[in-house]
Amino acid sequence: MSTINIALLQMASHGTDQDANLEKGEAFCRRAGALGADVALFPEMWNIGYSFYDPDKPETRAAWESRAVGPDDAFVQHFKALAGELNMAIALTYLERWDGPPRNTVSIIDRHGAIVLTYAKVHTCDFGVESGCTRGDDFYVSALDTAQGEVQVGAMICYDREFPESARILMLKGAELILTPNACGVELNRIAQFRTRAYENMVGMAMANYAAPQENGHSVAFDGIAFDDKGTRDMLVVEAGEREGIFIARFDIDALRDYRAREIWGNAYRRPGLYHSLVETGVAGPFARADARR
Repeated sequence: MSTINIALLQMASHGTDQDANLEKGEAFCRRAGALGADVALFPEMWNIGYSFYDPDKPETRAAWESRAVGPDDAFVQHFKALAGELNMAIALTYLERWDGPPRNTVSIIDRHGAIVLTYAKVHTCDFGVESGCTRGDDFYVSALDTAQGEVQVGAMICYDREFPESARILMLKGAELILTPNACGVELNRIAQFRTRAYENMVGMAMANYAAPQENGHSVAFDGIAFDDKGTRDMLVVEAGEREGIFIARFDIDALRDYRAREIWGNAYRRPGLYHSLVETGVAGPFARADARR
């Protein structure tokens, strides 16, 4: 295989109007397909535009939970059919109905219309209303069949970026590309952090964020190849501005695989036997938070 094109769908939503979000999401997917995309990536929790209940009005929570959808519901089924029609994978995000509080979820639908991976956000923002979500309990990687060939794809969501363990686990499970739906301000430090995840794991990273004024855009992708025969190279594939648009991130998978087979990062020289503190559950010192869930 050679190049895989990932379309970063940088949009502003219609809030809780799921019909309008479906219509807009379909239109952007069709445009992405016409641009030659192999995968279309949505921003976080697209079906309801990353909207929540009012914590000061507990009665609003039931209405929020009622907007959750499952994989067999019309919203998800519509995009499964669209992926098959367009011969294009779609990383669809939604508030997922669950046994208990709903989950913040992305399902990767392949170009044949089958869901190959469903991931629920592990690091929910428990310092805010996202504490109302059930947290995911693992990270997943799956082979994704594209028109260009098969690639190993993983997913994480927004705040998962803030923890190096998220991308590291996905790399250890074989991810070559990590798809990252997002819904927050993307600024210099978060972009540098995202670049670092690509660098230290030798993995392609693609993030789709909401356009202004809902968020500030700057959807971004890095290809994970930090050096070539000329020396240091810029891993940046594309960075959007603030406005709505479809931004194509092109990843040379053959070049990435060659780089991973010979360079020093990733997993070759790690010493996991010394990393016991990483799995300790206690929180000490200035990091203790009353609202943190373990």
